Amino acid sequence: MIKNLRRGLIAAVLAFAALAPTPAQADEFTLMEGIASLPIADEIREGYKRELYPHWKDDDKNGCSARNDVLISEAIEAPTVGAGCTLTGGVWHSYYDDAVVRGPAGVDIDHMVPLAEVHDSGGYGWSTERRRRYANDLGSEVTLVGVSARSNRQKSDQDPATWMPMEAVHCRYVGEWVVTKKRWGLSVDEAERTALFRYAAGCPDVMLSYESAA
Repeated sequence: MIKNLRRGLIAAVLAFAALAPTPAQADEFTLMEGIASLPIADEIREGYKRELYPHWKDDDKNGCSARNDVLISEAIEAPTVGAGCTLTGGVWHSYYDDAVVRGPAGVDIDHMVPLAEVHDSGGYGWSTERRRRYANDLGSEVTLVGVSARSNRQKSDQDPATWMPMEAVHCRYVGEWVVTKKRWGLSVDEAERTALFRYAAGCPDVMLSYESAA
């Protein structure tokens, strides 16, 4: 993947997950249309445990965990990749807070829709295999994102009703949130939906597309 390059293109044209349409991919639609099409349901947190979502696995068998795959692809200055996919050096840009992070230890790989929120929004009914696929999703440019540890800890498992990144990237963030929820067939609750519409009102030109997860 050349994820850092694609992220630049996404930011430039405000078109999230902007791959060429394929038969398996939804047609392009507006951000408002995307929000309106998300199913509405109360959240169900019962039974959630982080270990129910096996993460940072090497599902593509390339010798690197999903975490390290994202670090390598999103680096603005490439890290050195050693034996066992050990990473040293490298520089990353955290779009949540416009921070520059040097060294992989300071970068958190955020699940755009946090694992607890996934569980609340439909993941409670998923198989372990589907949960694993979400937690290590390299098939979308937006499910996993490298950000500063500070911003990721601030976000925690909150949805846009209670947490947003800095104002300059609200349109991008809401677009990527909606694309991820649609890709994985997740619902929204009323407070989340209201917040998404409120933020989307300032993003009239944002167009979205996505490919449904298998």
